[in-house]
Amino acid sequence: MQKPDPSTIPLTPGVYLYKDSRGRIIYVGKARILRRRVLSYFRPDGLPAKTKAMLAHAVSLDYLTTTTEKEALLLEASLIKKHRPHYNIVLRDDKQYVLFRLNLRHSFPRLEIVRRARRDGARYFGPFTSALSARETWKLIHRAFALRRCSDRAMKNRVRPCLYHHMGQCPAPCMELITPSAYHEAVHKVCELLQGRAAPLLRGLREEMERAAEELEFEKAALLRDQIRAVERTVERQAAVLPGGGDMDAVGLFPADKGLALGIVFVRGGAVTDGRAFYWPGLTFEDAPELLGSFVGQYYAQATPPPRVLLPWLPPDAEWGEDGAEDAASPAPGATPPRAPEDAAAGSEETSGGKALLEQALADRRGGPVRIVAPQNAADNQLVDLAQSNAREEARRRQNQDGQPILERLAKALRLAAPPQRIECVDVSHTGGRQTRVGLVVFTDGQPSRPDYRAYAMPDSGDDYATLRAWVARRLESGPPWPDLLLIDGGRGQLAVVERALADAGQTGLFSLAAIAKARDERGQADRRAGNVADRIFVPGRANPLPLREGGPELLFLQNVRDATHRFAIGRHRRARQGAALSGELMRLPGIGPATARLLWEAFGSVEAMRAADVEKLRALPGIGPARAALLKAKLGGLS
Repeated sequence: MQKPDPSTIPLTPGVYLYKDSRGRIIYVGKARILRRRVLSYFRPDGLPAKTKAMLAHAVSLDYLTTTTEKEALLLEASLIKKHRPHYNIVLRDDKQYVLFRLNLRHSFPRLEIVRRARRDGARYFGPFTSALSARETWKLIHRAFALRRCSDRAMKNRVRPCLYHHMGQCPAPCMELITPSAYHEAVHKVCELLQGRAAPLLRGLREEMERAAEELEFEKAALLRDQIRAVERTVERQAAVLPGGGDMDAVGLFPADKGLALGIVFVRGGAVTDGRAFYWPGLTFEDAPELLGSFVGQYYAQATPPPRVLLPWLPPDAEWGEDGAEDAASPAPGATPPRAPEDAAAGSEETSGGKALLEQALADRRGGPVRIVAPQNAADNQLVDLAQSNAREEARRRQNQDGQPILERLAKALRLAAPPQRIECVDVSHTGGRQTRVGLVVFTDGQPSRPDYRAYAMPDSGDDYATLRAWVARRLESGPPWPDLLLIDGGRGQLAVVERALADAGQTGLFSLAAIAKARDERGQADRRAGNVADRIFVPGRANPLPLREGGPELLFLQNVRDATHRFAIGRHRRARQGAALSGELMRLPGIGPATARLLWEAFGSVEAMRAADVEKLRALPGIGPARAALLKAKLGGLS
C-alpha cells in the first residue's frame, strides 16, 4: 500500500481501518493522534513481519474520528468483535460466562443463573466457565439452604405452596410462611459461601449442629448436617491461594511450536474458582505483548472485570495502542517473562498512558477501580504459573488433534481459495406457508458465533425458492461482514436460486456458495433417519455432489452447521406460530387489536397472568389509561 498524504489524515483521536481489494477490513487500530499513528506504519524499517504482510494486502485506509481516546478504545473493541479482522489478534470466544445473581433489595431474594452482570444493585458471583458445574453448585446450594426458585411473577400469583416446599427446599415466602429477616439469614450464608468464605460458614454450621443435638433437636441437627455436606461438596474443588482473600484474574502465556496459548484463572474470595484457556495458531512469542494488550481490551468488553487483573508482565505502551512507543522493550522471543521477587516493591505498577486509559474503561464497566498489574510477590507468581499451566495444556490439546485443522480440510474439499473463517448457513422454515422464517447461523473459526445469529421474517408464500431469493436481497442490504462461505440447507435448486439472485444484484463471487442436501434412499426420497452420514454437498458449476467421504470430518462439520441452523430456524418459526395463535386468542375480544395484544403478551406472558392482573397493573402499561385499564380487566375476566 502506498503511503497516504499526511494532510488527509485527521489530527484527532479515532480508529483507522485497513481494507483489502474486496473492501474487507483486515486490521483495526486506535490512536490518540491518528496522523502520527498511521504514518508510523510507513517508516523505512523496524516493522514486524505481520505488519508488513498486512500492508502488502491493504489497498485502502478509512478513519473514524472520536472526541476522546477512551471513545476510540471502546470503538476499536466493538469493530474488532464485529468484523474479526484477519491481522488483528481476535478473541474468538464470544460466549458470556455463567454468574450467580442475588437481588438483596428484594424481601425474598432468588438465586439466579445469568449470563450478564448489569448495574441493577444486585450481587453477582462468578464467573464460571462450565454452565453444567454452575448448575450443579446451584442445586447443592438449594438443597443446603431453603431459597425460593420461582420467578417474581409466579411468586405473586401463587395460591398454594409449591412442591419444593413440601420437599423442605423452599420456605414458601409466597404464602408468608417465613419472615424476611429469617429468610435473609439463609441468604447471608449463601453469600458467604459464594464469596469463598466457606471456613467460617462451616465452623458456624457445625457449632449450630452440635448445639441442636445437645438440645435434642435432632431434625434440625440433621438438616444442618446436610447443609455442611453440601457446602463441603461445593468448595472441595477450590484451591485457596490468597490467605487474605481478594478477587482477581490472573493471565499466563505459553509459546508452543505452532502457536501461542493464553490461560486465565478466576480468583474469588482468595480461592481459584475456575479458569479458561485460548489458543492462536500461527502466533509466536514476538506477538505476546500485542496479544496481552488486545486480550484485556476484548475480553473485558464482554465480561465484568475484577478489581485486579494480573498479567505476567506489562506490555510496552505501543501494545496498549499508545502512539510513538513502537520501540519499547519487550521480552525476547522464547525468553521467560520477567518475574517479580517475593519482596518486590511497587514500581512494577508504573502506569503508562495506554494502560491507564484501559484501566479507566474497565473501571467504568465494573463500577469501581480496576488495576492492571504485573506480579509483585510469591502469591502473584503462583497464580501466573497456574494460568501458564492451563495455557500449556490447551496448546498441547490443540496441537495433538488429528490431521489438519478442519477449516483447511474444508477449503480443500470445497475447492476454496482459503480456509473459510466465517461461515453462514441459511434454512427456511414455515408451516403451510405461514409464519415464514429464514434462520441464519454464523460459525467463525469453526465455532458457533451466537451473537451473530439472525432470524428474518419473510412474506408468507409457501415457495422456498421465492423466499430464498427475497432473503438474498435482505442479506445484501445488511452489508458486511460477508461470509467466506454461505451454506444453504437444500439441494441444487436452492443453490441455483441463491446464485442467480446474487448475479442479478451484480454481486457474483462476493462469497463462496455450497448447499447440503439430505441423502436419498432406494426410492429416491430424502433419507431423514437419525444418524445418517451420507448427506450430499453441491457447489456451483458442478452437477453431481462432491465426493466427500461418508462420516468424514468435513462432511460431519457441515452437517453440524446445517443442524444448528435447522434447530434455530424451526425454533424461531415455532415462536412466531405460537405468538400468532396466542394473539389471535386475545384478539377475539372486541376492542383488542394487534398492538394491544402484543403489549399484553410482552408484559404478562400468559392468559392466566393477564386474568390475575389487577387494574393498577394494567394501568401501568404504556398507553393504557384508567378507563381503558378497567375495560381491559372486564374483558380479560371473561377470557376462557
